[in-house]
Order: sequence, then structure tokens, then C-alpha cells
Amino acid sequence: MKIFELLKNDKPSISFEVFPPKQNSNYESVKKAAMDVAALKPNFVSVTYGAGGGTSEYTINIASDIQKNYGVTSMAHLTCISSDRATVSTQLEKIKAAGIENIMALRGDIPEDMKDCDLSTLDYTHATDMIREIRSKGYDFCLGGACYPECHPDSANQKEDLQALKEKVDAGVDFLTTQMIFDNDLFFNFMYKLRNSGVFVPVVPGIMPITNAKQLARIKTLSGAYMPRKFVNLCDRFGDDKQSMVQAGIAYATEQIIDLFANGINNVHIYTMNNPQVAAKIQENLSSIIG
Repeated sequence: MKIFELLKNDKPSISFEVFPPKQNSNYESVKKAAMDVAALKPNFVSVTYGAGGGTSEYTINIASDIQKNYGVTSMAHLTCISSDRATVSTQLEKIKAAGIENIMALRGDIPEDMKDCDLSTLDYTHATDMIREIRSKGYDFCLGGACYPECHPDSANQKEDLQALKEKVDAGVDFLTTQMIFDNDLFFNFMYKLRNSGVFVPVVPGIMPITNAKQLARIKTLSGAYMPRKFVNLCDRFGDDKQSMVQAGIAYATEQIIDLFANGINNVHIYTMNNPQVAAKIQENLSSIIG
């Protein structure tokens, strides 16, 4: 089923994100964790794509197995910055053959060995380039895109970023999913500006349950996400106690999700980090709400 159809449901729901293994040696254990997350039967599951397409086969296999084994709609990520048109075309055919109807179309992080090259010489500079090409070839995929409520790190300002998002949607994106947010007010403010920019596709906020205080530094480096004082205080207070941090992190994420639902957002995406226990606990906390 196409995700944009699932997003029309006016009942609160959650979806999960999982990642494939990086290498053969841990394929089975990582796949099992991803499958255990899918077994919780969320609204849909997205499966990420390694830098440079290194896990592309795993992405498609896991996304396909999620649908076959659990009847849960899946979405395969597809990045383009380090791929040429032939590679992307091949991946699209593989995704289609696997019966996957949904793609998260991303530029992807620039690999270290490409950071000094002239990006304008590449087949794809932005996700919009790939999205436009997918639509021009007539593929019937539901296409998702990423957005940054706090402004994409490569944009000069939010006005420029919102214009780029509009171009992405005009190219053929059916819905957007945000990078992780820890302050819902930033999301609501972003939505106001986005709608005023003429972008009206569904936007799914992304929530990352932080259950290990050591994740904070990495998240700040990778996403630059703003962390409100009450969240920082939570990590300072409970970060040295593993079990307390797990409980506090799940409680904070649950509170965020409930607040989003209470303010009219019906679909929330959870970055599970392949942790079925955390995903299950959040789902349990919301059991009567998402029913």
C-alpha cells in the first residue's frame, strides 16, 4: 500500500524506522532486530540505505521481507549523491520487482572521499534531481522526502530552505518526514512557515527516543538538532544510570508524541535504532491512543 494513502487516516498512528546491517557478519542479528520492530505492526516501516549504497541489497531484502512476513507496508530509502543514473535506475527496478511501492528519496551524506570534488559534475546534486527523474520515467512509487524544521545545514537560511522544499514537492514528493526533533514548538513553527510557502503535502514529524546519554554528542554532530533545557536536564540527571535513562528517554519521547497528537498531528515517525524493546514500550504507552 502507498504511504500517502495511510497518511489520510485521521486516527493517530506511529511508524518505525530500522536500518540494515553494514556487513555480512552481523546480517542475521541486525535483520532479526529489524523484523522484531516490524512485528509490532506499526502504520509502516522505513528501511534506511547505507552511505554510497553499500547496504542497498540489504535495504531491499529487509523491506521486502517486512511486507511478506508481517503484512506491514514498507518503504525503502534510496540515496543518490554518490550514484550515477545507471545505478539509480537499477535500484528502482529492483525495488519495483520486490513489490515495494514506497521510496524515501534522499540526497544522502556526502562521502569523505567526495567532499573536495565539484558536486555540480555529478548526475545528482540534490534529492530533487532524482525525484524529478523518477517521475519523468513514469514509475508509480509513492515518494517521501526529508525536511529539516530547523533549516537544512546546507541552506543559507530558512527562507532558502523552504523554497528548496517547495521545489522538491513540485518535483513529485508525496509526503515529507522531518529529521529528529526534540522541541515540538520548533515543528509547529516550521509547519506554519511551510504552509505559508505553498507546501501542503503531509508532513510526518520524526522522534528519536534517547535511551543512552552518549548518543547526544553524536546526534548534535550529525543533525545539529536543538535540545531544549528540560531534555538536557533529563540527560544530565539520569545519563549515568542506564535503566533510569532508558525509562526517562522513553517517557520524554512518549510525551512529545502525545503532544503532537493532541495538536492535530495524526502520524509520527519513530527512529527506533533497531531497538524493538524501546519501540514496544512506546507503543504500549500509546496503546489506547493508537488502538
